[in-house]
Amino acid sequence: MLRAQNLRIQRGRKTVLADVNLELNPGQVLGVLGPNGAGKSTLLAGLCGQLHPAQGQVWLDDRPLSQWDGTERARRLAVLPQSSTLDFAFRVEEVVGMGRLPHQSGRVRDEQIVALALQASDAAHLHGRSYLALSGGERQRVHLARVLAQLWPGEAGQTLLLDEPTSMLDPLHQHTILQAVREFADHGAAVLVILHDLNLAARYCDRLLLLASGRPVALDTPQQVLRPEPVKVVFGLEVLVQPHPERGHPLIIAR
Repeated sequence: MLRAQNLRIQRGRKTVLADVNLELNPGQVLGVLGPNGAGKSTLLAGLCGQLHPAQGQVWLDDRPLSQWDGTERARRLAVLPQSSTLDFAFRVEEVVGMGRLPHQSGRVRDEQIVALALQASDAAHLHGRSYLALSGGERQRVHLARVLAQLWPGEAGQTLLLDEPTSMLDPLHQHTILQAVREFADHGAAVLVILHDLNLAARYCDRLLLLASGRPVALDTPQQVLRPEPVKVVFGLEVLVQPHPERGHPLIIAR
């Protein structure tokens, strides 16, 4: 389990994130929402150890994150940053295979996992192609496959952190990718995903954290967080919220 307690992060003398207390629960997807500059990517960087807190602590299980060595932590925690780039003409399967570096599971098993992760991210047809020849959306799906392969098949005790994994994808692949993330959590992994689309968050997340100006505004179920009042306060957007006619989760409609 990944847990943040009284987390505060500064850039220079400026506090950019504060008063964060959260737990990522096995088998659940936590969505993080907020306007640009709200502190979403800063939160992810703090949770994975890229940024060191000025106050508070991040725990992986019962140990501070800083006490885990790199390989051991990589077997438990995988991160997809907002942008991932490579400047070398690796084949797609080689890029995804980088996720297996912390493991010693053998070439045959690693190749099986790479194939399964590519299939989960709807990128199996890209096998054999050069990474540099891919579109932005295709590269995004390959990098998602890489972090899935790092923790495959997902289980209790593992955590996946994703920063806007749908940002470069068409509507079909937005749903495809989030369905893969949802299934990964259903195997037992804990997932945090940063999103901008409120309706995608309502459909695929178990809980939502709403951030504004580096502070939490709400942390609860989609039904509790995605109400007209907090959406108006945080995003400045007037909305109607209705139950989805088939699935029942909140459906947000701009007025």
